[in-house]
Amino acid sequence: MIEARHLRVLRAVAACGSFSAAARELGCTQPAVSQQMRALEQSAGTPLLLRSGRDTRLTQAGEALLRHAAGVLAGLAAAEEEVAAIAGLRAGRVRLVSFPSGSSALVPGALAALRAGHPGIEVSLVEAEPPRSVDMLRSGDCDIALAFRYPQAAAPSGDRAGRGGGASSPSAAAAAAGRGAGEGPGPGAGAGGGTRDAGWEGLVARPLLTDRLVAVLPDGHRCAGAGRVGLAELAEETWIAGCPRCRSHLVEVCEGTGFTPRIDFATDDYPAVVGLVGAGLGVAVLPELALASVRPRGVVTLPVEPAVRREVVALTLPDLERVPAVAAMLDRLESAAAREASAGAESAAGREAAG
Repeated sequence: MIEARHLRVLRAVAACGSFSAAARELGCTQPAVSQQMRALEQSAGTPLLLRSGRDTRLTQAGEALLRHAAGVLAGLAAAEEEVAAIAGLRAGRVRLVSFPSGSSALVPGALAALRAGHPGIEVSLVEAEPPRSVDMLRSGDCDIALAFRYPQAAAPSGDRAGRGGGASSPSAAAAAAGRGAGEGPGPGAGAGGGTRDAGWEGLVARPLLTDRLVAVLPDGHRCAGAGRVGLAELAEETWIAGCPRCRSHLVEVCEGTGFTPRIDFATDDYPAVVGLVGAGLGVAVLPELALASVRPRGVVTLPVEPAVRREVVALTLPDLERVPAVAAMLDRLESAAAREASAGAESAAGREAAG
């Protein structure tokens, strides 16, 4: 009979590459790991590991069992959490993974609200961007992953929970649907897997808000007094963007308007981007959510044309969605996102009135 504790050991051995490293990860002895692996192989009726010196690798049967282990362990965790929650959410645990601007703008309010209502629930937070955060969710290393996608052309989800500004046109949405996996056409706009909903099959996606991308310009810039700015108007500017791996979406959106941006400064730190722009060293495009916790000294922010938006969502597994502590965290994230969207709409209306 295959036991959950044996599956946890198998997952640790596969991840760490050796019995000794798995023992350190699990906080037990190497003989204990060896004993549990022998018991698992006896239950499976076939070898699961190939040993070469101190290193180990999975057999075909081991790989098959490992693929199912994450789902089995997630189901067991869901059952344990539901049982603990019968007494009224006096206990529970939520492991949250978020991309940086979500961590600064959405997570604090959601965590504070959850703690106020259910102080017995333990919450942990680590930062990771898609597709890494989605991989962590699928492998059982977290319960909720904050992620985002750039909607496809004419996708109805593109204007849900908008943060001020009108609906994007099909051509604008098409320009937005690039390949970047990171935060957007600036720092963190990583390559591969973060757009649309590729790789989200079988997951529960709770929509949170639609985040508009804006141009960040020095306050003395020739376009600073305009109500909005076309990306093509910035074709001759010096640009500030993320690392070479993280700027693919910026380049793709700009090329869609007829130019390739000249990127002289690369940083994945949003305050650094704002500081460089404020010093007159270039221009940038950032998600509004990334600017929510940054003091924008010496800069102005303007909507860009074509409009670019991303949909921010909370992802979880179907089994975990039924766990009361996870469901409560999802509800608090939804409320925090609604507050952020409302504040963004008010700010946008104030800028338009001032203009």
